[in-house]
Amino acid sequence: MEAFQEMLTEELGNEIMFTIPIGNGIPVANSVVMSWIVLLILMGATLILTHNLKVENPKKGQLALEGTIEFLNHFVQENIGTHWKEFAPIIGTLALYLLTANLIGIFGVAPPTKDISVTASLALIGFFLIYGAQFRYNGLLGGLKKFAEPMPLLLPINLMEVFVRPLALCMRLFGNILGAFIVMEMLKFVVPVVLPGIFSIYFDLFDGTIQMVVFVFLTTLFIGEGIKEEE
Repeated sequence: MEAFQEMLTEELGNEIMFTIPIGNGIPVANSVVMSWIVLLILMGATLILTHNLKVENPKKGQLALEGTIEFLNHFVQENIGTHWKEFAPIIGTLALYLLTANLIGIFGVAPPTKDISVTASLALIGFFLIYGAQFRYNGLLGGLKKFAEPMPLLLPINLMEVFVRPLALCMRLFGNILGAFIVMEMLKFVVPVVLPGIFSIYFDLFDGTIQMVVFVFLTTLFIGEGIKEEE
């Protein structure tokens, strides 16, 4: 049991991969390197999938890509409304990053989203999207009035949501991914053959996808709530 505890403690730590020799040195953690790898994967996939697109007689891959983009656009339009085109690219980027980052655990590496600094950064992006949109499309006064809806009595609760929403986005994603990672490490330690592969289908594939959907859906829903009077 002590051996497992030591192994788990080591795995849960955010190992410093290397240090950039600037000033006193800038440490680069494993989660940052894995995020870079995820971004490189997405950039490579983008170049491959968008190469040689055709207007006439498109191939099956192009049709699948167009269908996915159409689904994303419809989802964003349905939840945000008139200004959906301005948010579809960033919502799609968040979805692709989260999906790839969560699923990368299938290959036996630690997903970057098990690091709370990564999930906190994603939650901050969501925070600026939600309240940036609220003030951009309603103006300063209109954005402030949103905190008093549907009645002024709820003003304290609505102000609390400014901090609760990003915190909930952060901790939900972090807790689920970290919990799945711990369970998988336990299975690998106790039964190193067969079972880890079976459970990986659920924890890495299914649960990772669900967490991406929840994060993206809530962020999009909150953005729509902040500008819905523009409809």
